[in-house]
Amino acid sequence: MARVRLAEYDAEQATKRLRVSAAAFRWARHIALIPAPDASSWQWSRATVEVLDADAIRAAMPSSPIGGGAAADRIADALGTPNVAGEKANVTAFTVRRFVDRGLLVDLSANPYGTLHHPDQVAEVCQREDLADLVAADTPLGPEQAAARLRVRRADWDHMVRLGWVCSPQSIKVRFGTSRAKAIDVTLYTTASVDAIIPAHPEVDWEQLRAVKKGQRSPLTALRPAPAPTPA
Repeated sequence: MARVRLAEYDAEQATKRLRVSAAAFRWARHIALIPAPDASSWQWSRATVEVLDADAIRAAMPSSPIGGGAAADRIADALGTPNVAGEKANVTAFTVRRFVDRGLLVDLSANPYGTLHHPDQVAEVCQREDLADLVAADTPLGPEQAAARLRVRRADWDHMVRLGWVCSPQSIKVRFGTSRAKAIDVTLYTTASVDAIIPAHPEVDWEQLRAVKKGQRSPLTALRPAPAPTPA
């Protein structure tokens, strides 16, 4: 059967035409082996696809990409605090996702529930002198942990979230017991975003807030979120 020649190719069609993996194609885009789409914002013209060097694209990804969990393990090893099976991980896939957000790692996966990374790029990250500081800043905290870190009540923390003082980049499902019906979403926050709240809001009397007893009305109750900026 003759190969169909399309006028334009999206990323999936281009990988099939070139016979390269999706991860290799995404990495090649990152290192500019593949130019920006020229037929539309997400499609390449036939002429562009036909001159792409498939062998060079494959060579740029010489080994298989590694998942977020494996990347977390390598980062933990680099810090001298290896993740141990069956114990709480010192570095998690949550932190790896935050490294993607920071632009330190490229996600080569289209899966919203996991990430894939070039092992050489992970190795470069592991050699950073500020790696420990980055991991500490991106360590996940649940709502209770975040409130404890600020030394406020959980109710006061909930007001901070309502006011838009902090945003969560990710939530996870936590199961209680063995029933899936008992699984709930737990919102996670980075340590850095929690630590940034106090210096960002000097108008709050933090010692007074911390002195509020259980059952008492929070001083934050009367505050309202800042209005959204008007589009230019």
